[in-house]
Amino acid sequence: MNKNLWFLILSQIFAFTAAPVTVFLSGIIGSQFSPIKSLATLPMALSIVGTAIFAIFAAKLMSVIGRRAGFIFASVGSSITSLVAAYSIIIESFILFNLACFLIGAGVAFSHQYRFAAVETVDKEMAPKAISIILLAGIGSAFLGPNLANISKAIIPEHLYVGSYIALAALTLTSTFFLLFYKDDHNKNNIIKKSSRSYFELISQPRFLQALIASAFAYAVMSFLMTATPISMHVMEKISLTKTGFVIQLHIAAMFLPSLITGNLIKKFGHSKIMYAGVTLFLVTILLSLFEQNFLNYLIALIFLGLGWNFLFISGTSLLVLSYREEEKFKAQGFNDLIVYTVQAIASLSAGIFISLTSWKTMNLVCIIFLVIIVISTLRADFKQKKPQ
Repeated sequence: MNKNLWFLILSQIFAFTAAPVTVFLSGIIGSQFSPIKSLATLPMALSIVGTAIFAIFAAKLMSVIGRRAGFIFASVGSSITSLVAAYSIIIESFILFNLACFLIGAGVAFSHQYRFAAVETVDKEMAPKAISIILLAGIGSAFLGPNLANISKAIIPEHLYVGSYIALAALTLTSTFFLLFYKDDHNKNNIIKKSSRSYFELISQPRFLQALIASAFAYAVMSFLMTATPISMHVMEKISLTKTGFVIQLHIAAMFLPSLITGNLIKKFGHSKIMYAGVTLFLVTILLSLFEQNFLNYLIALIFLGLGWNFLFISGTSLLVLSYREEEKFKAQGFNDLIVYTVQAIASLSAGIFISLTSWKTMNLVCIIFLVIIVISTLRADFKQKKPQ
């Protein structure tokens, strides 16, 4: 741990609150304003689309102006767009709310760069631990964001949830305070001017492709099921909003809490074995969908969903860091995030359609396809190098 990493952690806690608050409220607000039932998750999906579209832009901008300026730019922007979301609820505009969620997603694209900034503060062999530590800050976001959103939702009695987004505006802006103390080593004049490999050359590497697929499909499965959870629980199964929020909070905690040990596990067992473990954890979630759906079932299933995501995403991200050269880091990082969050956006958008046309059980069974792809890509990479990492 060093000062830079501490300031990144504190800033990340506040900046990342936009993500769990969007997961917690966007589907519910969407179901109230949407003219078509199946479009209830459109705001959530558009937030992920915003993340995907702005992934390369975020990396590119930071390569020019530096990490700190990029993070501050995103925090201020997220604060403003949160106020736009609050206003959209006041005027009951589904279109404006969707636009606000899309722009909040753009801010989240910058927040995802925190993990790469963390890697740059340590030696490369410590990358898994650095990524684990910065993702651990997500626990603070998971409890701080939804709890404050729930407490402040009725600040303006006539317009439920307006207060939630006003609170979110304050939270995202707070991250700028810690960034003022973060030392960015970026110097535009020191940019290494070497020719980087093409995108095709990058994905032609078995390990790069393995890392990309693990991260992308981990997010696809997690987002596909998580996006549908509030609607499945609260709208369809009539489980209270408080219990629904509790399940989402523990799910997000399960996404990040294992980060305390994931870095050490990767160092001890290797990236591939941790990926196989992540797939196994996802299978537990799928298995639970075969039983009666109640609060406890959702709770356990979403916890295992979070655990599986943690193992796959951290192992995928840390393996990615080992698969590119220094001069192409922003290119590789931006491309990785573009693919990861595009796949996540498709999964999230599909969630609303699937949950309205099929069932929770069917949605879980569909996820088996993604798990098979992860296993195949990992086996291929291990076979190509003949020595599993």
